[in-house]
Amino acid sequence: MAAFTERMALLLMLWLVVSLSGTWAVDRANFKTCDQSSFCKRQRAMKPGESPYRALLETMELTNTRLTLQLINDNNKVRLLLELYRLQGNITRVKINELKPLKPRYEVPDVLIREPPTEPLSLLSQDENGVVLSLGAESQRVILSARPFRLDIMEGRNVLMSLNSRGLLAFEHLRMRKDTQADPEAEKKEEAEPANQAETAEDAGKEEDGMWEEMFKSHSDSKPNGPSAVSLDFSLPGVEHVYGIPEHADSLRLKTTDNGDPYRLYNLDVFQYELYNPMALYGSVPVMLAHSAQRTTGIFWLNAAETWVDISSNTAGKTVFGKMLDYVQGSSETPQTDVRWISESGIVDVFIMLGPTPKDVFSQYASLTGTQAFPPIAAIAYHQCRWNYNDQEDVQAVDAGFDEHDIPYDFIWLDIEHTDGKRYFTWEPHKFATPKEMLQNLLDKKRKMVAIVDPHIKIDSNYKIHNEIRSLGFYIKNKDGGDYEGWCWPGSAGYPDFTRADMRAWWASMFAYDQYEGSMENLYTWNDMNEPSVFNGPEVTMHKDAVHGAWEHRDVHNLYGLYVHMATAEGLIQRSGGVERPFVLTRAFFAGSQRYGAVWTGDNSAEWDHLKISIPMCLSLGVVGISFCGADVGGFFKSPSPELLVRWYQTGAYQPFFRAHAHLDTPRREPWLFGPENMALIRDAVRQRYTLLPYWYQQFYHAYKTGQPVMRPLWVEYPQDPVTFGLDDEFLIGRDLLVHPVTEEGSRGVTAYLPGKDEVWFDVHTFQKHNGAQNLYIPVTMSSIPVFQRGGSIISRKLRVRRSSTCMEHDPYTLYVALSPQRTAEGELYIDDGHTFNYEKKEFIHRRLSFSNNILSSINLSPESQFSTLSWIERIVILGASKPKQVTLKTAGAEDTQLEYDFDASMSVLTLRKPGMNAGIDWTVTLE
Repeated sequence: MAAFTERMALLLMLWLVVSLSGTWAVDRANFKTCDQSSFCKRQRAMKPGESPYRALLETMELTNTRLTLQLINDNNKVRLLLELYRLQGNITRVKINELKPLKPRYEVPDVLIREPPTEPLSLLSQDENGVVLSLGAESQRVILSARPFRLDIMEGRNVLMSLNSRGLLAFEHLRMRKDTQADPEAEKKEEAEPANQAETAEDAGKEEDGMWEEMFKSHSDSKPNGPSAVSLDFSLPGVEHVYGIPEHADSLRLKTTDNGDPYRLYNLDVFQYELYNPMALYGSVPVMLAHSAQRTTGIFWLNAAETWVDISSNTAGKTVFGKMLDYVQGSSETPQTDVRWISESGIVDVFIMLGPTPKDVFSQYASLTGTQAFPPIAAIAYHQCRWNYNDQEDVQAVDAGFDEHDIPYDFIWLDIEHTDGKRYFTWEPHKFATPKEMLQNLLDKKRKMVAIVDPHIKIDSNYKIHNEIRSLGFYIKNKDGGDYEGWCWPGSAGYPDFTRADMRAWWASMFAYDQYEGSMENLYTWNDMNEPSVFNGPEVTMHKDAVHGAWEHRDVHNLYGLYVHMATAEGLIQRSGGVERPFVLTRAFFAGSQRYGAVWTGDNSAEWDHLKISIPMCLSLGVVGISFCGADVGGFFKSPSPELLVRWYQTGAYQPFFRAHAHLDTPRREPWLFGPENMALIRDAVRQRYTLLPYWYQQFYHAYKTGQPVMRPLWVEYPQDPVTFGLDDEFLIGRDLLVHPVTEEGSRGVTAYLPGKDEVWFDVHTFQKHNGAQNLYIPVTMSSIPVFQRGGSIISRKLRVRRSSTCMEHDPYTLYVALSPQRTAEGELYIDDGHTFNYEKKEFIHRRLSFSNNILSSINLSPESQFSTLSWIERIVILGASKPKQVTLKTAGAEDTQLEYDFDASMSVLTLRKPGMNAGIDWTVTLE
């Protein structure tokens, strides 16, 4: 039997490789459309303006922290419970659940970092038509209308957002199926409360296919709880631009869905995905931002089931001329975007983040789900990966190749072939016979490794991991109570139930050095296939009627990847006794995944359009909290031309997660395999990344502290400039670096929009100054990476690039001061040990750099912190400067020093050479 199973696994793997390498394109027939998803089709058939829901005002209860009242569906008399909370930080929470469900409905745990603190609600007025509640800040209030039920959130006379204004609230109550033998206890309960539980005659007349079971291709989905979908519509007056709800391979600005499928949120393994459509991909973050020149708001729909999001707009399809005509003719139509969320199960639990600025919304969302984990500095350097490096000799040769060609890197990666027969936490005994020796060789060079650990476990009685999971009862169950089995890379596999805290604790313990044989402190982890991917399952994932304790998989599906990521990150922390920061990359994700590490955009392709789409895909993740994002440099599938590979390195060098990766069947593509000219271009791009590591690290520290994205759309910093609202071919790193990568084949030039009518921008390569609020045409060659530093900023770099970031730890800094006639130039310098959690104990340096009235100073932002550095300031470059008569350095306890300088009058660049002061002390430099 074992031999037969192995042969079947081999045949399946062969079929998969042929499928993946032969078609090089997603088979859309493997994935559902809305019409093939019965609950989506049912909900979408509803007509606006016919809401059966009415608020029963006599049931209202108002305490200091919440309002509750009942809603009734006048068609079937089922009652719902509405809860409304005002939360700290200008957030309103609305929950809707069945008043008396047959059994509990799933409410998402572990995503919120705590129970959100509330603020007092107060009643302003009440009559038979509704109630008005005060939300406190800036005359904000909620108007609750009774018939039909509707919520309007107001500020002054302006409606910020309306709920159920189109009457599309739907709540499919749990009920007993009439044509089966019912549970006697449930029948008694149902008879006792027919208005709340029973499937009424009216309901029975509306039975549709897919309510109690449905088929997709050869897969049957039994639904023992029957139809359970929830839906709610939101109207956004004055809004034309909405963003977020990743992951989709689409533009940053979300499109209307009236004439096609809604955007789908359902974590799926979709290899070589198509671009510019709303198909689901590997991760789901049910957060949408709405932006106009007046305000930014957000909607966080906390539901982990399959979800579809419809978007419509009253200005969709209007040309610019049409909008101008409306303006000239005095059209009274206010732009409005309407959004509808539809989830298969669970409850309505929505957080309305009222801004008013983009940064306020980021802070509000971070207060709910946490901020980006602060990575070790090495993790934001360059990563070299492919499926697969063959053996230890191959790893050693690639490592040596980087040294030979003077290209820095920090991590080399091993994919699934490094294991013993796809048994994770093991090593292939012949090709990776002495993993500690391999890791020690990397450690000696201050480099690291990542090895893949996937959440499908080979069913093999000789495999310790499988035996322990089975004996502990930790596998997900099928609907009949046995362990769920599916096919994945090892062949027949079990899937650990990561929704269980005890399972996650056990998994974390497996990363201990005495459990994960051959591992060392410089081995980190990659979680792939954690949607979960099931090759022989419906839509290449798990059956929805699989069971996690009291819940069906349909309730928890989008959480699975987050839980795998969570348990793995915790394992890496525990193995070091809580000292070392982890690095874990995940493919599947959900709201809150930012707390555990990095994500990447999955199985892309070596095509120019895939390079272009990496920008809006990462921007979409950034605005919903996940800053640590990147795409496979070069494209996973297919083989890039040398030009495409170079341009991808140049783009990836300015994205938060910077990793090259390639499919098993593609030719090798280490940077030195494309000729000396292309290698030199790639080397230069990688080295640019390394010089900027101090700035990147500072941005990640800010993301960790504040929730602001590292890589951000221009409208975040220029929220009142409509030109920025639709841009997604350029972006900002922090607020001070603007990047417009070259993503067109054969390009001779790009046009970058430089925002801000009072801004000036300096080309970081030539130091040429340009005014803001203009489209700038930039001639490009193959060496060009258009990057601009904002006037009024100070950016620190390390110009001595070594073989890894760790080797640069004590190297000196060069400060680039970009002057602006409009403002003081400011920046920061953040330094810690780069890898431990000691920054939580105030072991860091955090300094404010500022240039005003010809004085450049460094001031301690955290006097209570204790940390010292060997790094010093070896150069200061001032852009937009005038020539001084002399330059004086002052430091505490030392005599004033006259500094040497060079001045380039043609470019107005002043370079101060060898000031030499320690980077962690107070100092001033005065230009006279």
